[in-house]
Formats: sequence, structure tokens, C-alpha cells
Amino acid sequence: MAKVPDYKKKLVQDMISLMRRYNIIGVVNMSNLPAPQLQSMRSELRGKIELFMTKKRLMKIAIGKIKDEKKNIEELVKYFEGMPALIFTNENPFKLSKILQKSKTSAPAKPGQIAPNDIIIRKGPTPFAPGPIISELSSVGLKVGVESGKVAVKEDEVVAKKGEKIKTKVAEILTRLDIKPMQVGLGLVAAYEDGIIYLRDVLEVDEKDFSNKVNLAALQAFNLAFNIAYPTKDNIWLLIAKAFNDAKAIGISQKILDKGIIEDLLSQAEREMIGLKSSANIETQQPKEPRKEEKPEIKKEELKAEEKKIETPIQEIVEKEEIVLEEEKKIIEEEERLEEEKSEEAPVEREVQEAVKEEEEKELEKERIDEEKELEKLERQKEELSSDDDDLEKYKEAKAQKEVEELTKELLRKGTLRKK
Repeated sequence: MAKVPDYKKKLVQDMISLMRRYNIIGVVNMSNLPAPQLQSMRSELRGKIELFMTKKRLMKIAIGKIKDEKKNIEELVKYFEGMPALIFTNENPFKLSKILQKSKTSAPAKPGQIAPNDIIIRKGPTPFAPGPIISELSSVGLKVGVESGKVAVKEDEVVAKKGEKIKTKVAEILTRLDIKPMQVGLGLVAAYEDGIIYLRDVLEVDEKDFSNKVNLAALQAFNLAFNIAYPTKDNIWLLIAKAFNDAKAIGISQKILDKGIIEDLLSQAEREMIGLKSSANIETQQPKEPRKEEKPEIKKEELKAEEKKIETPIQEIVEKEEIVLEEEKKIIEEEERLEEEKSEEAPVEREVQEAVKEEEEKELEKERIDEEKELEKLERQKEELSSDDDDLEKYKEAKAQKEVEELTKELLRKGTLRKK
């Protein structure tokens, strides 16, 4: 048996180590990838993925040696296309595919390459002047003409369908029109994760289209659950509302008396009554408005009489105070008059009457002081009447009134006050 070179053993061992270290193992096709662009992509993806390129046979050997550790990994061998290479990462397979898609760049088509999609030349002007280019464009199936001194394509035309080989003349025309239909980069053919292999058509999903499909599926599931009355936390309130409306509609149609629909039934009856009245020309009389009760008028004289009855005891005491003050004023005036008479009398008479008048003055002064005390007493009674309750007020009012009357009688008796 031929001896296996050590470098090949090392390559296999390196691949086995990478397969054990990373959860995601992908297969990419390196065909038609120029070396400068490959180097640029490797530097850009460094730190995110590990790219390993070697012969197919060595990759198959490495996968065969680790198949007992990683379930179903041998299925990756089926997806070795063109110039296969292995990539290793811990990123999600879909995220890995998205990273590789973004790293791709547009490139001109080469003769013999497989068209990744339908290659279309759109209608519109070209940068070429009329000449032999017209026949060259027509040779690939384009309808051309001359507009504003330039050759123009009249209609859109598919020059290469998806999956077909690109013809030499088509590749030349595409290059001259600066159309770059090819995508240069690492194309992820398949990805392995925990025994599951994801293929290109699954990994290269349109996110917007996928989101729309998920939303549509959720909407259809919601409609199905609602229509078959299958309760979930998302539709339970709608189902309850529908059940209530259905029950209400049945109750109204069958005229079932219930507090929840009684107003609707009355409204329906009123509408039917108005319709019957209109169709049968039935005249009705409007009910007379109830007569308003007339409030008895109160005469002004009665109001005045009532107002007089509502006079407060405090006001009466104030009036009595005014009477006492007026009498005190008169006493003071009487004292002044006596002083004048005293100055006008003869010395003999003055001496005779001086003692009498002096006694009278003392008596008047005493009466004035007593009256001031009485006023203070009345003031205190007034304050007490203002602060006490109604029963106490009535009692003090009567007492004060009686004391004032007795005082007035006493003053009249002594001749200090005079009746008006």
C-alpha cells in the first residue's frame, strides 16, 4: 500500500478539529471566483467564519471519520458542487447565508457560465452610434432602431434563461452594454446544524416575503379559530362579543323580554307603531301638557308683618342702649345748665344753694356711673345672646328686657329720665 503523505494526514486532522470546535458546517462553491476577490472576502470575513479549501477526497475522508460524533453529517457529501470548500462558524445558518450574500459582488458574464436568473436587456437608448452594432444586437434577438442619433433597444428581451449556459455572443453584448448579471462570492450550497441540513433554497429566503407569509399564516389561523369558535387568549373577547350580539339578535327577533334588550324592543315597537300610523293614516291627539301648579302669591303686607316678627332680641337691646345713651346725654346737658346757673346766681344765694347743688351733682354723677355700669351689663348680655343657642337667647332676652324695664322705671321714678 502506498504511504499517505503527512501533510494530507494533517489536513484531515485539521478538518476534524474544526468540525468538533464549530456547530455549523457549510459547503460553498468556489467556481468562477477570482483570486483577488477571494482574498478580499477572506479578510472581510476573518473572525466570523473559517474557510477551508482542499481536495474533495480529503474532505470526504474527514467527514467519514467524524460521522459517529455528528449525526447525519455524511449527507453533506451529496452537495459538493464545482470547487467545494468547507466553512466553519457558530453563527445561525440563516445569518451565515445572509453574511455571504452581502459579501457578493456583481461581475460580467463569461461564455459557458450558468445564468443564475433570467438575463434581460431592457429597452432604451445605448451608447452606440448607428453602424455594425445594429446587426450584432439583432443577432442575439434584440429589436433595435435609431433614436436621436443613437442605437436604441425597442423592447425588453430575455437573452439567457435561468439555468442555461451563456453563449459567447450574448456574453460579449452584455459586456459591451456594461450589464453584470453574475454574482461573484461564496455561494452557500448547504449548511449542517445538529443533524439537520439546510439547503440553498431554504437559506436564501427573502426576509420580507417570509415575514409576509408568517403574517398571512397567523391571520388565517386566527380566522379559522374564530369561525369554528375555538377559544384562545387572542380571540376569546371577540368570541364573547359575537356570542352576546347573536343572543341579543335572537332575543329581539323572538321578542323575548329581558332587561338587556327591553329598550331595543320598545324602540322597535315605537317604529312599528309609527309605520302603522303612517300607512293607515291614523290621526292621534297629542296629550295635553299637565297644568302647572300655581304658587299662591304672598302679599307685601304679609311679608312686612313677618319681617317685623323676625326682629332679633339683640336689635331690641341695641335700641334700648341708644335710649339709655340719649338719657345720659340729657343728664350731662342738665349738669352743664346747673353750672351756668351757678355762675349767674348772687354770692349769697350761691353759698346757700351751693351745698344743695353739690349734693345734686353728686347724685347725678352717681346715677351716670350706675347707668354706664348698666350699659356695660347690657353689652355683656348682648354678647352672651349672640353666642348661646336659641333657648338660652330667649331666656336672656326676656331677662335683659325685664331688667331694662325695671331700670327705666327706677330712673323715671327718681326723675332722672323723662317720658317722651
